[in-house]
Amino acid sequence: MKISNNWLKDYIKTDLKTDKIGEYLTDIGLEVEGIEKYEAVKGSLAGIVVGKVLTCEQHPNADKLKKTTVDVGSGKILTIVCGAPNVAAGQTVPVAVVGTPIYTKDGNSFEIKEAKIRGEVSQGMICAEDELGLSDDHGGIMILDETKYEVGKNFADYFDLATDEVYEIGLTPNRTDAMSHYGVARDLNAFLTSNQMKADFEKVTSKPLDIEGSTDFQLEVEDSALCPRYIGAVIENVQVADSPQWLQHRLKAIGLSPINNIVDITNYILHGFGQPLHAFDAGKITGKKVKVGVNPEGTKFTTLDGVERTLNGSEIMIKDGENNPMCIAGVFGGQNSGVSEKTTTIFLESAYFNPVAVRKGAKFHGLNTDASFRFERGVDPNSTRTAITHAIKMIEEIAGGKMTGGLLEHYPEKIQNNYVILRFSKVDQILGTIMHREKIKEILKSLDIEILNEIQNGLEISVPAYRADVTREIDVIEEILRIYGYNKIDSPQKISFTPVKLSFDDQDALENSWARTLQSNGFNEVMNNSLTSVKDETDAVKLLNPLSGDLAFMRKSLLEGLLENADYNIKRKNQDIKFFELGKIYHKKEKYEERKQLAILVSGRNSAENWLQPKSATDFYYLKSYVKILFDKLNLDIEEKPLEDSRFSDALELASNGRILARVGKVSPELLKDADISQECFYAEIELETCQELRSKGNLKFVDIPKFNKIRRDLALLIDKEISYAELYKAAKKNPSKYLKNINLFDVYEGKNLPENKKSYAMSFELLNEEKTLEEKEITEVMNSLIKTFQKQFSAELRS
Repeated sequence: MKISNNWLKDYIKTDLKTDKIGEYLTDIGLEVEGIEKYEAVKGSLAGIVVGKVLTCEQHPNADKLKKTTVDVGSGKILTIVCGAPNVAAGQTVPVAVVGTPIYTKDGNSFEIKEAKIRGEVSQGMICAEDELGLSDDHGGIMILDETKYEVGKNFADYFDLATDEVYEIGLTPNRTDAMSHYGVARDLNAFLTSNQMKADFEKVTSKPLDIEGSTDFQLEVEDSALCPRYIGAVIENVQVADSPQWLQHRLKAIGLSPINNIVDITNYILHGFGQPLHAFDAGKITGKKVKVGVNPEGTKFTTLDGVERTLNGSEIMIKDGENNPMCIAGVFGGQNSGVSEKTTTIFLESAYFNPVAVRKGAKFHGLNTDASFRFERGVDPNSTRTAITHAIKMIEEIAGGKMTGGLLEHYPEKIQNNYVILRFSKVDQILGTIMHREKIKEILKSLDIEILNEIQNGLEISVPAYRADVTREIDVIEEILRIYGYNKIDSPQKISFTPVKLSFDDQDALENSWARTLQSNGFNEVMNNSLTSVKDETDAVKLLNPLSGDLAFMRKSLLEGLLENADYNIKRKNQDIKFFELGKIYHKKEKYEERKQLAILVSGRNSAENWLQPKSATDFYYLKSYVKILFDKLNLDIEEKPLEDSRFSDALELASNGRILARVGKVSPELLKDADISQECFYAEIELETCQELRSKGNLKFVDIPKFNKIRRDLALLIDKEISYAELYKAAKKNPSKYLKNINLFDVYEGKNLPENKKSYAMSFELLNEEKTLEEKEITEVMNSLIKTFQKQFSAELRS
């Protein structure tokens, strides 16, 4: 947002320098990102002097050039080569002497130097109007009236050249109250007065109007919820023309192009007070009636940019007496009702529209205007009358118009200020220091926040309606601190805290623990947008008012986002992928469903390439091992079973107590093709809420390090091919021996010398008695028990 310093001074007068004002604005949250200089004429005609052409002869070496001598009042006669067809002896002309910068239309510049042109010395340049930035005329040099211009004087002395300094403010979206010069001045005044600095600030109020005659125009608001307040005025006998120079310079300084006096005045009020206005050609309003409501879905409407748009039936529309649309309220005007050079009577609008309805209309049609930007965030409902009365006065003074009849106004129910209770103890807690109570009251008063009543340890306050972002106690405290000054709050030299034992009911603790585990194993956390596009809309949650077609649905899975991350990295030669994401997914079944998951994606090598280790590609078991590491923290009995899921070519489901904990698998070739990924990817998704509900509450125990060694015994089992290791593991875990501590599969063999449809599993078993050394008899008893279990349940045979 651009703020003109000259314009700002219309509302607040202070002796502060521009840089200091910029510093204070930044301190109160209106961050000044830069201060630029504005010049009505680039360079302000510096180095341009009035000269007199003494002689003018044909250039000896060029047919289209003239050789002149020019007196510029310096005592030295200059020789200047000129190519203008209208140069002649005796003329008074503007001359750029050596060293003068000349600015081109594209903003670049070059310096006038003494040089030879076709063999003849040239010591300056006789200028045309476009070379000086005074117009676009390049028909010849600028010839001056010798009775008005004195030879040797600076050419700039004959012009009232507007200059300005412009603040570039990085305004946060919630500060709609400061989206104008008056709003910035009001905020600056609050800071200066509360810090006992001199400032002359006068609140802007409505202007008295001179009303002539009556008007036949009528106003009808169909739905006050869409338009709580609307004011209109009919102004006759306007003359649409160019705006005066001062108004043009005000708009140019902040980057706006002047159009005509009527439009420029509405823009001036918009950027001056923050209240959007719109002017209609009253002669084009059928039935002399203005309606505010909606048009049926499918209605065609051509906006000022010449684009025909199809209405969706929910936009707030300004219509004529026959319901013909004239304007998308608060967003964009219509081509057929706009002000033109032929307009003599205008209907001027100032309103407060429902912010949500304006935003929906703007987003649906892909429009983002200065007006919609403000209406969407909530303008001051009490400034509508002030703004329109100032605009009417300006139109009467600049365009010669006269208002007929009184203001046409719809305001059935006054929009109230926000009521808030402010506790002094809360202020002290947030600030970390005790602020004097009278200082708090002083700051509130400077912010136009009315103190309704003093209560025990606090205040009942009324926040003005123009502060749409201040609705809670914490918002008020932020305002107090902002004006008081963040720099005045001392940082504590010592920070004290008490470690708190995390509860097993704390899901955040589980998530943080898992995240740290993955990070310590080389995984990188990613965060993707919850909004996406989907091919299959089944069970998908669709937004009512999406920002775009690509962001119209809530994501159904975290997989697609992780594949996009992988594709981005692979295309940039980072092919070894170890990503995880903590996020929510959304489905619409019998009711809306929202679940939080931990998703993991791996691809490429499982360890960095080096000379010592062979290349090793990641695989399903590599990913599953990390899922197992995470699940070790749950202390649950995990069941594994095959999973049919279109996202995977091979997958496994992990469950406990009949509830699904995770899905682990190899991403299907179809999904990889859609993601433009050519290497294998493996994906796991863990249901966080389910894991949190089921995890054991007593799995953290401190035990002594065993004094005795573990004993290992191995078994080589010949079993049927369809039997999985998981089944063997589950059966072994049920062994009643308290000495069995660990079970592991260290070899699988399926080859020659084995019967048909058989395979061999080599399993290790670790046994430990924590009180004494195990005797061979005890070991043999456990191993025989295991062998019997394998033989009975799986018809296993021992291999020697």
